[in-house]
Amino acid sequence: MFGGTSPLLLLGLLVGAASFTSPNRYGSARRPSSGAATSTQRYLFNLGSSGAKIPSSPSDRDNAAISAVKAAIQKPRTPSCPLIECEFPALTALNKLGDGSLRSSLEAEDANVAFANKLVNGIATPFIGPKVCLVMSSSASNALVGKVEKKVRGATLHSLKEGMPEVEKGGVCVFLTPSSQRDYQAARTLAESGCATVLVNGSFKDQKSVPGAATMAYFVKPLTYNSQVAGYLIRSYPSKWTVLDATSKSALGSFSDEQILVEKTNTPDLRESGRLVQKAVDERAIKARAGM
Repeated sequence: MFGGTSPLLLLGLLVGAASFTSPNRYGSARRPSSGAATSTQRYLFNLGSSGAKIPSSPSDRDNAAISAVKAAIQKPRTPSCPLIECEFPALTALNKLGDGSLRSSLEAEDANVAFANKLVNGIATPFIGPKVCLVMSSSASNALVGKVEKKVRGATLHSLKEGMPEVEKGGVCVFLTPSSQRDYQAARTLAESGCATVLVNGSFKDQKSVPGAATMAYFVKPLTYNSQVAGYLIRSYPSKWTVLDATSKSALGSFSDEQILVEKTNTPDLRESGRLVQKAVDERAIKARAGM
């Protein structure tokens, strides 16, 4: 699956595979109903091409993410707070996500910039709009800003080092890899003023960074079991959060925002998703030993 600038910031830009055996630092979330798996399969069969699925390539992932972001901009979960998130591993090779090398960090940075260019052009229609402002973190390096200036077309570039951006009515702000509380506060302020604001692969988030009223438009999280990627938690708005088996690609369960999000945050609790994946792997192993 797919997967700056001091070393710490560089590492913060990478989105790693999640192990469901790790403690949840956000606290508890409301548990899904006991009929989650059954309702998931009924739900997916009715989704058509808009349903949650494991991306087959970076291009496939990018297209799904852009479609989900556009859907969230058009109709956010909370109309009074059009704050939208998009979170996925930036790199194809998961073993690069946490290796700490400068090379991998720069590759992740390049991938995020490339996606930002696609997203901007996916949102804005030439001569029609909306106008897009690409906002850089207050801690972004000059090298990253220069890279964005060269590679991203169709948006006005703004650095939070210069203060808050001025956005026309109906415009959209895209925050590329926000990483500080100053970044998140600026995004919340814009969204609360009615400006559609998109956060792309933010890092160093805590419980106060993104409010529970926000919309997670696109989310991909690899789930590991026995040190192997065994499944994925995927959300492609407006579809539900869905747990997919990495081997069979089948749905193991689906959850609403109310069921999976940690209270007062836009962060999913991964524990139930992990248990579903673990159960699927164990049941498959039992059947294999029994020759079924």
